[in-house]
Amino acid sequence: MANFAQAIRMALHYGEEHLGLKDIFGQDVGPPLGGVFTATQGLKTTWNTPLDERGIIGMAMGLALAKSRCVAEIQFCDYIFNTIDLLKIVGNTCWASYGQFSMPMTVMTPVGSGIRGSIYHSHSFDAWATRLPGWKIVMPSNPLDAYGLMLAALKEPNPVLYLKPKALLRVRGEELIPGEPSDEKELRSMIDAPLGDRSKWKPRWPKLEEYIVPIGSGKIVREGDQATVVSYGRLLPVCKQAADQLGSEGHNVEVVDMRSLYPYDWQMIKKSIQKTRRVIFVAEDTEVTSFGEHLSRRTMEELFYELDARPRVLAGKNLPGIGLNPVLEEATVPQLENVLHEIRELVAEVP
Repeated sequence: MANFAQAIRMALHYGEEHLGLKDIFGQDVGPPLGGVFTATQGLKTTWNTPLDERGIIGMAMGLALAKSRCVAEIQFCDYIFNTIDLLKIVGNTCWASYGQFSMPMTVMTPVGSGIRGSIYHSHSFDAWATRLPGWKIVMPSNPLDAYGLMLAALKEPNPVLYLKPKALLRVRGEELIPGEPSDEKELRSMIDAPLGDRSKWKPRWPKLEEYIVPIGSGKIVREGDQATVVSYGRLLPVCKQAADQLGSEGHNVEVVDMRSLYPYDWQMIKKSIQKTRRVIFVAEDTEVTSFGEHLSRRTMEELFYELDARPRVLAGKNLPGIGLNPVLEEATVPQLENVLHEIRELVAEVP
């Protein structure tokens, strides 16, 4: 099974061959490194830029306005904040031009903690991203969805922010990507660059097939009827693990993977909450003005009389940064024990 980074790489290769993808660029995106997490290794349209986030986004804007489809990478989302004004312009260009100029560009960036990256390599960007009207925002939680959402992004006439949880980039999937070999060693030998001299290395790409995860579609990853847990990205597997563990305690918890933060699958979320009558929204971004707060508000407005307990939000602590020490990091963003505690309290709350 492919890991998360390999899935992205294969999706980008498919885009080069079939979807008109002409440029993939960013700091260390091209050879010899192929991206700091190797997600762009071996691709034929990659090239390296200076360490200049505003230049990277500006280049993507120019290419998109010229109708040339591109993928730009910001090496870590911690360094995307100085491009906010440019991202705002990208998001309003189609609207401001009365539909004359679409922006077929994808910006991907690693997000979140989990690799002991300390204050400059551990931030989240999901809540900030959802405050950029005109953008579509996706964050997969597994390699198959990473592949399918990237292909969806590469077909979009709109700008797409593709947020990849850095702590999951070496995690292998449980389902085969259409066209990949079933033997993970064979896949590595085909598409992973060797250590050392790579000047003569070329990948041998498998015969990949199209697989699209529509932007705006969520997925129920675990059925249940006692409570709904809504999450995405890095914490989705943690929520699934918590729900499975609570199953041994007699609790039947439903887990929803949003996959897309905007547009999001409110009808799926709503239907699940109406079934279980209890909900908790779990994310890594900070608890003040997190996206979970928006979903909690909407739940209260539309489903107040159908709830047996107040909606809960579990998110990262509202601190200026995340410490390098593992104890500090784990105390700052939700961990398995935090998810378990909140769900136990949620299902125990008396209507």
